Amino acid sequence: MSSTWYQQVFALDAKYNAQRASKLPTLGILYIRRRNQLLREKPFKEHDIRTQYLKLRSDLLYKRYGENIEQNNVINNSLQEEISENVPKSHFVQKKSTAENFAFAGVHHAFDQHTAAVIMLKFANNDRSRLGCASLDGTLSICEVVNTPPQVFAVLEGHQKGVTAFDWSISNDLIVSSSLDATIRLWKVHIEPKCLRVVKDPQNAEIFCCAFIPANNNLVVTGNSHGLIQILNVSTGIYTRGGSCKLGEKILSLTCEESGGSLIWAGSDRGTITSLQLEARTGRLSKLQRVQKLNSMVTSLSWRSWHSKEIPWPVFLASTACNAVLLYRVADNQGSLKLLKKYPIKHRLHCIRSTFCPQMGACLIATGSEDGAIHLFDSSKDGKAARVNLLHGHARPVLALSFNYDESFLASGDHQGLIILWRNHQRHL
Repeated sequence: MSSTWYQQVFALDAKYNAQRASKLPTLGILYIRRRNQLLREKPFKEHDIRTQYLKLRSDLLYKRYGENIEQNNVINNSLQEEISENVPKSHFVQKKSTAENFAFAGVHHAFDQHTAAVIMLKFANNDRSRLGCASLDGTLSICEVVNTPPQVFAVLEGHQKGVTAFDWSISNDLIVSSSLDATIRLWKVHIEPKCLRVVKDPQNAEIFCCAFIPANNNLVVTGNSHGLIQILNVSTGIYTRGGSCKLGEKILSLTCEESGGSLIWAGSDRGTITSLQLEARTGRLSKLQRVQKLNSMVTSLSWRSWHSKEIPWPVFLASTACNAVLLYRVADNQGSLKLLKKYPIKHRLHCIRSTFCPQMGACLIATGSEDGAIHLFDSSKDGKAARVNLLHGHARPVLALSFNYDESFLASGDHQGLIILWRNHQRHL
């Protein structure tokens, strides 16, 4: 099925959702999710039939609902639950609320190049257009989202099993990826993408996570199914001497302290978060302490330094399969964590990821969920007021998501392989 046609049909249905379910928002949500599912399961292959279907459906919706008047449903400046595209002018004031600043609404585009779960999404560093995607179908893809229409720039093939994670180098000319085939691959992604190096895991173990070391992009940290954290020099393809630590549990997630820091945190399948210290010049790695013991697997970790009045210390985000996203503050140079807040979501079975918004202006958190929704929280608020937006569109659990650097786009990927691009209408393209 053509990705462009699919996106057009899906966007057309979302367009009239406000009129379709004006008195019962949950009905509109269920309708969009079911339409999404049907389009995926029963696609039209013939171009002429697609064109006729799109025109006929557009005419029927116009006759049924008339001129489309879409509105954002912002209640108490906090929660937007309707899929919409235009905010009434009366809502635009000089000082916008967090909900208005992050009014991601409507489906800007849908990508369907992957045939299995999209396990990770990440925009290139300080780049508003290039989006990297990793899938359990064994491929990575790079999309250009600012193009009209957005398009798939490249598909990176080579892994023999599902891709579990990837990371961009600081200069965005390289990507490192990990896989269930027990390899790390280094890819050149500028102009003509190709694989530069393949490195086998020394234990021949499945590799669940990987990341470039911010202070030295020659080094990559990896975590495998045997509970081993390892440092790989991707320039030579050799694991560094003294660059490994045995934790004894499957390593599902990693994050590094940025801005020249030396701390690394690892999350396991048994709910343990461990801090480690890296000597970036030599690649030597040492275990510091077990900083948290939770009740279920830790599927995503993120570190961020806010330097704001609300949160003047570095913060740490963890997605755990205990139906919650946990926000901590980093308490000391040993990587100790102190719990600040807990946000409820549906998360028990899948590897759900969460992330901070890239800009310093708001302490915003975004997370996927097994209910098929994308949840956005303002960490400076408590209770129900913390939720600033709720996006519906996926018919399967949302596993991965990523903002581009200026927050004009949010990308989300689900268990079925669908990637949805959401546009923030408060950001000028």
